[in-house]
Amino acid sequence: MERNESPDATYARTWSNGRGEVRFFTRADGSRLRYYTGGTGPALVLMHTVRGQLDYFQRVIPQLWDHYTVYALDLPGMGWSDIVPGAQYEEPQLRAAVVEFVRGLDLHDTTLSGESLGGALSLSASIDLKDRVSRVVAFNSYDYPQGGERGNWIARVIISSVRMPVLGPLFAPLEPRPVFRAILQGGYVDKTRLPEDFITELLRSGRRKGYDKVSRGIFRSLKGFDRARERYPRVSAPVTLVYSENDWSKPAERDRVANALTDVHRITVPRTGHFSALERPDEMARILLDAA
Repeated sequence: MERNESPDATYARTWSNGRGEVRFFTRADGSRLRYYTGGTGPALVLMHTVRGQLDYFQRVIPQLWDHYTVYALDLPGMGWSDIVPGAQYEEPQLRAAVVEFVRGLDLHDTTLSGESLGGALSLSASIDLKDRVSRVVAFNSYDYPQGGERGNWIARVIISSVRMPVLGPLFAPLEPRPVFRAILQGGYVDKTRLPEDFITELLRSGRRKGYDKVSRGIFRSLKGFDRARERYPRVSAPVTLVYSENDWSKPAERDRVANALTDVHRITVPRTGHFSALERPDEMARILLDAA
């Protein structure tokens, strides 16, 4: 297991202005999840996108400090959370980590929220945490086939290659900055909203030993999130279901999610792509504050 001997807060300090702190939560198996916490008020757990980390919410968190105690999480193996050799990154394993995190910190009256992969996890994890969760706010939930491959042709070629049985291990470690940037831009309407320093940070955390196996494991697990949608009728917490107008999901797929939920309020964010936390942070913050 590769560990960070001290909490890696280098990049977080650039956007948090010294407020809050980066910590590690130690799981029962001894592996650690990095998280940022700050603010006052009821608990809000934020979960990031595919190939992301907690700093994805850098433009949103400062708008929430005075209303929530924020817990932004690096999912297992991602960002600066520990990389465990042989770990699996299917939906049940990622969901179990979120559930263990919330229970381990003994959070109650919690709002679960996330975007993309994190949005799907917030819905699914709320079922196992129903006695601790008061609301779910899911942004651009990633629970449909293909997903990021719909962003643009570069994303389609690279992601499908990473998933392949034989060639996948060869493609997974390759992340030249121009290609990586182009893949991420497939999730934006206004491509200037993708921060260059965030790309630098993602590439930095992605250079850790074993990260290529994590990346490949995540991309190969995404079909499981499509199957996990079958759990949604068991969600008991009220849900705010948010989709960007230009999200990768199709209207029928959005309806399918909404129809599976019992207590749901739907919102569409205009002129926005899949990565709304960076493209339209004010709108994400507004929606989360309205939920509070």
